[in-house]
Amino acid sequence: MTTRTRILTGITTTGTPHLGNYAGAIRPAILASRDSNADSFYFLADYHALIKCDDPLRIQRSRLEIAATWLAGGLDVERVTFYRQSDIPEIPELTWLLTCVAAKGLLNRAHAYKASVDKNVEVGEDPDAGVTMGLYSYPILMAADILMFNAHKVPVGRDQIQHVEMARDIGQRFNHLFGQGKEFFTMPEALIEESVATLPGLDGRKMSKSYDNTIPLFTSAKDMKDAISRIVTDSRAPGEAKDPDNSHLFTLFQAFATAEQSAEFRSELLQGLGWGEAKNRLFQLLDSELGEARERYHQFIERPSDLEDILQLGASKARAVATPFLYELREAVGLRSFVSQVQVATQTKKKAAKAARFVSFREEDGSFRFRLLSADGEQLLLSNNFADGKTAGQVTKQLQSGQPLDVRSDDLSFSVWLEGECVANSPAFADSAARDAAIDALRVALTPAQD
Repeated sequence: MTTRTRILTGITTTGTPHLGNYAGAIRPAILASRDSNADSFYFLADYHALIKCDDPLRIQRSRLEIAATWLAGGLDVERVTFYRQSDIPEIPELTWLLTCVAAKGLLNRAHAYKASVDKNVEVGEDPDAGVTMGLYSYPILMAADILMFNAHKVPVGRDQIQHVEMARDIGQRFNHLFGQGKEFFTMPEALIEESVATLPGLDGRKMSKSYDNTIPLFTSAKDMKDAISRIVTDSRAPGEAKDPDNSHLFTLFQAFATAEQSAEFRSELLQGLGWGEAKNRLFQLLDSELGEARERYHQFIERPSDLEDILQLGASKARAVATPFLYELREAVGLRSFVSQVQVATQTKKKAAKAARFVSFREEDGSFRFRLLSADGEQLLLSNNFADGKTAGQVTKQLQSGQPLDVRSDDLSFSVWLEGECVANSPAFADSAARDAAIDALRVALTPAQD
């Protein structure tokens, strides 16, 4: 069976999406998510936004606009896991676990931090003037984003390759310290798409909010036409041959046109097409390409409750992976329940037959739950919520009684039923083979030992 490649992409919520964001990141990511061999995680990096922006209204608006952009662009939330970073409390907790193993010397070499220090030194300031711990620790938060979901591939720009490499270093350090032969974290790889367009802005520089040279993606048709009219061109008059290879306008046209359309447009420029008409052609192309998506975008903007529902469902999918995994990591570093089975160094005959164990705990709302962990610490089951500890205890006794188990598979997970009622669920597994192996392990774990 082919293993699905897990791909993770985040976009920082500090501004309104523009054509460059769409062509360089959003569109290729949406297309990649349709690959049947891809297991795609896409998130709004709103914790990261706090590092760059201290305007709450701007961050809130950007979260709304970027979520609507992904969905209007065709992201299928049934196929992918689409969530807000801030809806996953396991991420900041993992960030702290990783902070405790990350070397300060590694963070000192981060490009963003070094650039800030160099700029301060250049003007005679204290090296760390204006540097927050958010900026300094940014690579650890990004490592937590990646390692929490054990992403295999992380599409990034070249300026972010270092952060993926740092995630590998930090993950390897954690595996070495706490893995005891088990690799908790998959080592991610930066995915650089050489063919993905980097679009020029109105002034010819890279399209960027910091240069104030962007064309907003889903602005009105009138505003888009006005923005396109401000694209800088040379002084060649209508009838004079233009140079497509050095035309920012032609580069923008190519990013959204078919090969045939590009070839025709190039030919017309060489034959002297006027810049005014060329800009009108670009507007017509973009309006045709983005018109339907623009309508969907504004529908989402006007119905934020629909966006909220979609993101909450995405958060539930993400937490189905993150919650049990973080529990494993907490166990690994020693943050264990006092009622858990204590592992002792003395090797005895009894220990050689170490069994699975139930771990009971109480939620913040006062309800009770239990986990079933295999002999090697893997979570096999997480129970439903019970009103009191006595009921939860009775269910665990029934599961250990030796009676036939009612196990029901559902895609990449399974559930356990007692007397016609679902009482516990498994985490989601990477594929059906892993799910079936876990079911076998569950049956073995709950089979009473023979004297």
